[in-house]
Amino acid sequence: MAERAGPTAPLCSEQFGSRAARGCCAAADGRLQWEAWGGLSGAFEVKPEGRDGGAGGPPGPASPLASRLLTVFLPQGFPESVSPDYLPYQLWDSVQAFASSLSGSLATHAVLLGIGVGDAQASVSAATATWLVKDSMGMLGRIVFAWWKGSKLDCNAKQWRLFADILNDAAMFLEIMAPMYPISFTVIICISNLAKCIVSVAGGATRAALTMHQARRNNMADVSAKDSSQETLVNLAGLLISLLLLPLVSDCPSFSLGCFFLLTALHIYANYRAVRALVIETLNEGRLWLVLKHFLQRGEVLDPTSANQMEPLWTGFWQCLSLSLGVPLHRLISSVSELQQLVDGHQEPYLLHWDQPQNQVQVVLSHKAGPETVLRAATHGLVLGALQGEGPLPAELEKLRHRVRAGPEKESWVVVKETHQVLDKLFPKFLKGLQDAGWKTEKHQLEVDEWRATWLPSPEKKVL
Repeated sequence: MAERAGPTAPLCSEQFGSRAARGCCAAADGRLQWEAWGGLSGAFEVKPEGRDGGAGGPPGPASPLASRLLTVFLPQGFPESVSPDYLPYQLWDSVQAFASSLSGSLATHAVLLGIGVGDAQASVSAATATWLVKDSMGMLGRIVFAWWKGSKLDCNAKQWRLFADILNDAAMFLEIMAPMYPISFTVIICISNLAKCIVSVAGGATRAALTMHQARRNNMADVSAKDSSQETLVNLAGLLISLLLLPLVSDCPSFSLGCFFLLTALHIYANYRAVRALVIETLNEGRLWLVLKHFLQRGEVLDPTSANQMEPLWTGFWQCLSLSLGVPLHRLISSVSELQQLVDGHQEPYLLHWDQPQNQVQVVLSHKAGPETVLRAATHGLVLGALQGEGPLPAELEKLRHRVRAGPEKESWVVVKETHQVLDKLFPKFLKGLQDAGWKTEKHQLEVDEWRATWLPSPEKKVL
């Protein structure tokens, strides 16, 4: 019998994350002979160091200490366990957090001076009263803002995230300026704290929305916890730098103000870069309008990266159409004839009313309306808005545009009925293009109210 010239066929293999797999064979003495990470082989016994009997991760070119530090601050399974935009966003987010920490130290120093810390003649009771009034104003503002805008924060997370950080800079500026106006000091810091509480609501809610986007392995808690660790580390570094900075600026208000403006500029720039680095694959109204406009004009669907790069991050740059999804039925109709106009000519589980003079589209959703129906209804409304805009359109929509510009406003329901027929052909192509381009159409970030309705179907399309 011929002797074996080498090790037997692999008995098993293992792989850590995206690293190359390594095989395992049986050695002559019965031990397991594992290949080394990187293709080298050698016999060794696995020592139970980690929770699962292993060391918790494969050896690599990086030092063990560096690898363990990365596991402290990055989610388990990084980079496959998070979205591709995770690392650039977190890097810029760390820069903005560092700048914000230094600015916050300057603002806190100014507030404490204004309250009377270090002043022998200052009243403790007066300082306490000022602090309580400031906190009370902020608590009330937090409740009111959450009620007013809470449902909108998911839809435009990037815009609200940027808004929150800019508002936070404005609040800290007020705190730095407050000691210069002792008569109005209490009012100024109350306004500042009100702004900061709005920041906490907007920033916290949008952070949760972005964590949902970044977590790709049902690991929201891990991503959120590691984000908190990163922010804590950055804030700790900011506190240490602040200990060196505050003695330099305490006796020179102008130098303190100059440092604040430099840090604010860095803070806003880092926030802009962080938000711009995000590539969200779900559609909100702004991204849907950009993608639809490109599709109508060129017949192509923008991929998520291109659309996110084009998405406006500042308010006031959206298309002028007012789109309302999930409105109550009683708001749109008051007679049987009006209901028949909305229902006539289609079997879609939504009803759409278009007010041409106001360029306002209101959509009533059925109980059967799912994410795809909501996406079609929003697309339908934006198509109507495109009829009053500029730019090339497909032939069938171009005819409707001429009709809209030439015809009386009372025929809006006729145009809506005809656009239903156009969308029967157009929307399936658009939906397939979205899916092929990488958009997640099974969910959306469109702002939809909770109203739902039922109605009899149009008799023209009944199946006999």
